[in-house]
Amino acid sequence: MNTENAEHPEGQHPAHYWHRLEDGRIQCDLCPRDCRLNDGQRGACFVRQRVGDEMVLTTYGRSSGFCVDPIEKKPLNHFYPGSSVLSFGTAGCNLACKFCQNWDISKSREMDRLQDQASPTAIAQTAQSLGCKSVAFTYNDPIIFAEYAMDTADACHAQGIQTVAVTAGYVHAEARRDFFAKMDAANVDLKAFTDEFYYRLTGAHLAPVLETLEYIVRETSTWLEITTLLIPGHNDSEAEIRAECAWIMDHLGPDVPLHFSAFHPDYRMPDVPPTPAATLTRARQIALEAGLHYVYTGNVHDAAGDTTYCPGCGAPLITRDWYEILSYHLTPDGHCPHCQHPIAGRFESQVGRFGRRRIPLRMGG
Repeated sequence: MNTENAEHPEGQHPAHYWHRLEDGRIQCDLCPRDCRLNDGQRGACFVRQRVGDEMVLTTYGRSSGFCVDPIEKKPLNHFYPGSSVLSFGTAGCNLACKFCQNWDISKSREMDRLQDQASPTAIAQTAQSLGCKSVAFTYNDPIIFAEYAMDTADACHAQGIQTVAVTAGYVHAEARRDFFAKMDAANVDLKAFTDEFYYRLTGAHLAPVLETLEYIVRETSTWLEITTLLIPGHNDSEAEIRAECAWIMDHLGPDVPLHFSAFHPDYRMPDVPPTPAATLTRARQIALEAGLHYVYTGNVHDAAGDTTYCPGCGAPLITRDWYEILSYHLTPDGHCPHCQHPIAGRFESQVGRFGRRRIPLRMGG
C-alpha cells in the first residue's frame, strides 16, 4: 500500500479505509469514531477529509517537527536500549483527551503549523545519515496519518531502519492489521481502565484499545510496551490499577513492560494537581505484586523505577538516570549474566550510548 508517488492536489493524498453510504455520505473506517462526511467535511481527527467522492489525508508529507530522541523517551526501555530515534508527528488526533500533554500539536486546527515537509524516502535517509536505529511516529497519534506512516515504514525498512508507533491504539481491525504489520515496536497509551474515564475524558471507549493490545501481542511480531498516565482523582485508585495489572497479566502476559507516568496540569485540566511520586511508586509495587516483570515510572526521578531488573534473580541489569544508561549487564543474546534468565525485548550485543540528548531538526521538501 504505497501511494507516495500518486498524483493529487497540493496538500491532499488519497486515503484508504472508507466506504460510501446509501444516503450519499462517505464513512471513514479507520477508527471506531466512524465519521460520516458530506463533501468538504473533515473527520473528528481533522486531517481526514471528504473531497468530492473520495477521502483524502491532508497531512501526508507534512510534519509538525522532527527531533532525534533517546528511545527511552518514547518510552521504550526494552527496544534497543540507549539507541537514538528520529521522532516526528503531524497534526490532529482521533481522541479528545482533556489532559493532552501535546495539545498544541494534536489539537491543532492550523495546517500552517506544519512547516516541515519530507517524503517517506527523505525521512528514512535522514534517519540513516544521523545514525538512528529507528524512526518514531509520535507527538500526535500516527493512526490518523496511517498512509504516511506506513509508506515511511516501508522506506525505513528498505534502509535497515526500525519503526516505532506511539499511539492510543484506537483503530478498526482492517487498519490495525495493515498498520502494525509495518511497525517493529509500539508504545500504546492505556489511558485508564474504565470506559467511564475514556468516554468522559477522551471521547472514546476502552474496549477497542484492549482489542489492539491483544492483537499486537497475539497476532504480530511488534514489540509492545504500555504507558498509563496516572491523573490524581481520575484513574489512580488502587482498585483500578490492580484491575489493569490483572488484565495485562491474564491477556498479555508478564513480559509486556508497563510504564506509569506522572501527570502535570495542562490543556483543559489545569486545576488538577501533579501526580505525587508516591502514587507512581505505589502503582509500580501493585504491578510487581500482580506478577508483571518489568514496571517503570516516568516523568519523575526514580532510580528504582528507571532500572530493569532480572525477573529470575532480581539483579539490576540496566540502570538508568532519566534517559541515560548508567550500567548495562545483559549478555549479547539478552540474558541475565547471573542466572541466565531471558530478558524480554529487542537487544544488541553493544548497548547504545546516545544518552539524554534531544536534537531538534529542520527538514524541507
